Amino acid sequence: MKLIVNLPAYNEEEKIGQTIKRIPRKLNGISEVLVQVTNDGSKDKTVEVSRQAGADIIISHNTNRGIGVVFKTAITNALENGADIMVNIDADGQFDPNDIQKMIDPVLSGEADMVIADRFGEHKAKNIPWVKDFLNRVAANLVGTFMKFKIKDLTCGFRAMNAETMLKLNLPGGFTYTQETIIDALGKNLKLKWIPVEVTYFTDRKSRVVKSIFQFVNNSFKIIIKAIRDVRPMKFFGIPGLTLITVALITFGIFLFFYFQNFKISPYRNYLLVSITFFLIGLQTIIFALIADMIKTHRKLTEDQMYLLKSYFYNKKKNETKKYE
Repeated sequence: MKLIVNLPAYNEEEKIGQTIKRIPRKLNGISEVLVQVTNDGSKDKTVEVSRQAGADIIISHNTNRGIGVVFKTAITNALENGADIMVNIDADGQFDPNDIQKMIDPVLSGEADMVIADRFGEHKAKNIPWVKDFLNRVAANLVGTFMKFKIKDLTCGFRAMNAETMLKLNLPGGFTYTQETIIDALGKNLKLKWIPVEVTYFTDRKSRVVKSIFQFVNNSFKIIIKAIRDVRPMKFFGIPGLTLITVALITFGIFLFFYFQNFKISPYRNYLLVSITFFLIGLQTIIFALIADMIKTHRKLTEDQMYLLKSYFYNKKKNETKKYE
């Protein structure tokens, strides 16, 4: 059983060496542990420090492409190197690498396909900005309610996943990949589990991902809405459509109530107009739901074909590698 521990890195020369050295090389149920650094166009000595600290695999982007693309590159390379499990952990040492064992245990036992670290469970995250804490809890509750699944932490990048999950996930490469992959995994009926971990945020460290709270909220909202729309289209369009039609019928009922009292339309014309308008908009939204659901079916067929192709390619490569070892 091969485990690849991936560290996404952008200008992390100060911390990444210490983090790599702290990663355990012997874990229960794992025969081989490799450390992979995905360097996102760092301009400092991140690569040199990583190599000196003992990183086994280093992939570099020529330019800074963002954390979502880094995650996509990391998964692709992990599969190419025959990983049975990949753990993604921050390079700056905010998470404890000794928690890797408890992150992979549910994956090894088959209890979970993806395990996500929970920063808000038993251990309260130390020095976490209150805005980040508040926004994560709100987003997790909203998405969890819509998806009908208890989501404990929506944005944590410390996670473990098996090869099947890596093959099945749809990876658009957005900077909110943490949210998108959870929504996508739930849509594919993968088994998710949250594990409480301890994390300490550095008070003097500026986020390399979030440049402003407004930008983060704005981009996250748009991407989460898009992801939910693609995963639950009937619910996304159907609930508003049925709501509008229900309001239209109630309004029409009010119109009829007044109309049958004196058989005059003019005094109550507005009720009729509102009813017709809401009914037409609601009907159109229901049609959108049916079309979106049909598109989802076609997308699922395409993703299934991609999964089979990737499985064949990576398994063949993995078997060939074992043959020559």
